[in-house]
Amino acid sequence: MEPKTPWAVLAALALSSFAAVAKDSPNILVIIADDCTFSDLPVNGGENAKTPNIDRLASEGLVFDRAYLGMSMCAPCRSELYTGRLAHRNGCAWNHGTSRTGTLSIVQHLGKLGYRVGLAGKSHVKPKSVYPFENVPGFDGNCVRSPTQPHSLDGARSFIRKSDDPFCLVVALTEPHVPWVMGDATAYPPKKLKLPPYLADTPVTRKDFSNYLAEITYMDSQVGELLDLLKTEKHAEDTLVLFTSEQGSQFPGNKWTNWDSGLHTTVIVRWPGVTETGKRTPAVIQYADVLPTFIEAAGGQPEPEMFDGKSFAKVLRGETDTHRDFAYGMHNNFPEGPSYPIRSVTDGEWRYIRNLMPDRLYIEKHLMGRTEHNAYWQTWVFNSFQNEDTLRLVERYMQRPAEQLYHTAEDRFEMTNLADDPAHAEVKQRLIAALEKKMAEQGDPGKELDTPESYRAAADGKPRFDSKP
Repeated sequence: MEPKTPWAVLAALALSSFAAVAKDSPNILVIIADDCTFSDLPVNGGENAKTPNIDRLASEGLVFDRAYLGMSMCAPCRSELYTGRLAHRNGCAWNHGTSRTGTLSIVQHLGKLGYRVGLAGKSHVKPKSVYPFENVPGFDGNCVRSPTQPHSLDGARSFIRKSDDPFCLVVALTEPHVPWVMGDATAYPPKKLKLPPYLADTPVTRKDFSNYLAEITYMDSQVGELLDLLKTEKHAEDTLVLFTSEQGSQFPGNKWTNWDSGLHTTVIVRWPGVTETGKRTPAVIQYADVLPTFIEAAGGQPEPEMFDGKSFAKVLRGETDTHRDFAYGMHNNFPEGPSYPIRSVTDGEWRYIRNLMPDRLYIEKHLMGRTEHNAYWQTWVFNSFQNEDTLRLVERYMQRPAEQLYHTAEDRFEMTNLADDPAHAEVKQRLIAALEKKMAEQGDPGKELDTPESYRAAADGKPRFDSKP
């Protein structure tokens, strides 16, 4: 009979194995912009903004041309990013929503692998039991900032230096979220700007677009400071950096929609020694895939049943240029306005959108009601009496058909709806089948989710509809 191995020896072996994994695990830095439309960045073909630091990061890493988030709202998309679960499954399916008690986030998952996980800047996720980030001071909080009180790198520097454990630091910037008050707008003369076709060309729109672009450049300067911080702290070579632009801006047609300009996001990953430099990939990914990827990068094994996403580490290593077949989107309009539920799916080339209450007008209280942030909207409505192009844009935003189909690869800003074109019926049916399958898997009831009753029940921790366990 072989002698039993003493418990102390087993414990020592386990600890040494854990230490070896931790030692080889990369540090992780996540930089999140706030309400920055994918297509406004030069790395994605933007023609106005100046972003030298994001461009530098792209030249040093891997750019995902087809990255998406599940809801174009701050709290839901960040909950997806941090939990690896889509909005209905993690519970945060409304803006300012709350994730289900017991849901695990990046803090617990990476914490088990020996990481310290900190958050600087904007939080916008709750409850604390699901998101117990270590607080890292120095960056502006939820949508609050002041040009006279600049941010500080001291908190991030202290967090990085705190111990020998690998770290995961999320820096959630507040730019370019409204109000657009940061940066130098004189660098963007309004009359010289090229507006995207979904924006009505009024003087007020141009002025606000100039202020928005100035905030993008200010945001970019913070990206540069954080990258330089890694270098000065001698962590540039052992840190995986992921930058994302989050959802679209608050201009009509971006945030709070399921158009590509709302759900498409920038993702750039620099992982020295792993990702090739200056490369792009057509692999379709979405926010739910990020956490499983981090777990694999950290030496763990993401459990498929825990997530709606899956690791794209093979894409980072250059082993493949494909990942998922489809990325999914949803929108529940309450409490941002009257109920207006939307569901969508994309394969990276085509997008199908289903508006579940198309007989209603779409109304968004922040965009249409807060003139201190969105003075341009009133000029659109006023100008629509005199300008047919502006009228069509107002109608596009407020009156939507039951179905929309866009060949996004050719119609970048999704201005031509092909849903009723028989030439694309096969594509449409393929996307419909994928969308309906995902809704069934998620336990998504559709329009019944976008009600005051569902919102309040979820906020009270008693959701009306079960999700996938």
